[in-house]
Amino acid sequence: MPLSTPYSAAPLEAVVPIFRRYGTEAAPAEELAAALQLSVSELNTRYADRSTLVHQVMQADIERQKREHAEVFQQYPTAVERLYALIQLGLRDMTDVAPSFISDLQRYPRTWEMLMDNLNEYSAPQTQQLLNEGIRQRLFRSDINIQLVSKILVEQLNMLINPQIFPPERYNLAEVFRSIFLYYVRGLCTEEGARIAANHFARL
Repeated sequence: MPLSTPYSAAPLEAVVPIFRRYGTEAAPAEELAAALQLSVSELNTRYADRSTLVHQVMQADIERQKREHAEVFQQYPTAVERLYALIQLGLRDMTDVAPSFISDLQRYPRTWEMLMDNLNEYSAPQTQQLLNEGIRQRLFRSDINIQLVSKILVEQLNMLINPQIFPPERYNLAEVFRSIFLYYVRGLCTEEGARIAANHFARL
């Protein structure tokens, strides 16, 4: 008989906002334990090494993202809307994140490798597939460089969430998002794609 796991992915997902708010190292044990429905002593026993907790939490978060992406694909029929919606999810996930969050994750080689693998083997191909799909739907121009555009979209998102470039106390990130992605993605669009893009942003 297979061993049952002592917890589900749902409590693990509840830890993600705490890690994002404080960073993985400064996250209070009391809040982590409460999110996992454990006492602090149980947390320390189960996760004597924080690297194990970080890895499992980020693994659960990857699966959560994939479920949300599947919901987006069910909700929106066109590649233009799907691309915007995926970018919005990425922005939402990285809003109000502690400056140390990314550098903390880099301290865990196994976890960082998993995240980079997900970026290269899932996120990048997904974006490229959407661009291809949009070209087939005649919503994106057929002469775009798909690999280059995919890279630019990722770097634009990184720029948007970099507090050194857009300090949140000075800039409304939603407006920055609109300014970056509305005009850039619309520039990739055909006339019909641009119409769908404008309608999508009008609903935000």
